[in-house]
Amino acid sequence: MKLQPTIAALCAAAFFSGGVFAMTSAEQKTEKTRIEAEHKAASDQCKPMKGNAKDVCNKQADGQKKIAMADLKHRAEPTEAHRHDLAKAKADAEYDVAKEKCDDATGNTKDVCQKEAKAMHVKALEAAKVAEVSAKPSSNPSDVADARKDAADKTREADYKAAKERCDAMAGDAKDACVTDAKRKFGQ
Repeated sequence: MKLQPTIAALCAAAFFSGGVFAMTSAEQKTEKTRIEAEHKAASDQCKPMKGNAKDVCNKQADGQKKIAMADLKHRAEPTEAHRHDLAKAKADAEYDVAKEKCDDATGNTKDVCQKEAKAMHVKALEAAKVAEVSAKPSSNPSDVADARKDAADKTREADYKAAKERCDAMAGDAKDACVTDAKRKFGQ
């Protein structure tokens, strides 16, 4: 009777550890075919749309494909470089869609939207860089600290640009106060 729980545990362990092993070339080819088919189906759903909605839909379809291909590459060969490429693909796809959505706006609203999209993109890319440096077995604590400091500086700069752009909608003393507050908040 004690053998059944042991067999069940071994079967479960074998089932859940299947993702640890690299994919065969046939599995990779099948997965690529599936990704292409999903991309085509998503792109086909965009065809009846008009204007910027169609552009956003196409960016989403393209982004999903890029993410899926990077994920496939990471699953086929799970290296830190491929994990970084996957994180970058996600950040780039989100940025492309967010930037495309900004085209619906005009004037300062569009500028603010674009700056906020850029700030989100910078945050995601910098987080991926920090994770990449942190995951390297040869990295020492000072390398990780430098990467975090650099990421914080770039993120703060992007956030400041977005905040400053929001101030441009104002005039006079309100604009000056807004810019001063943004400089204080983001250490500029």
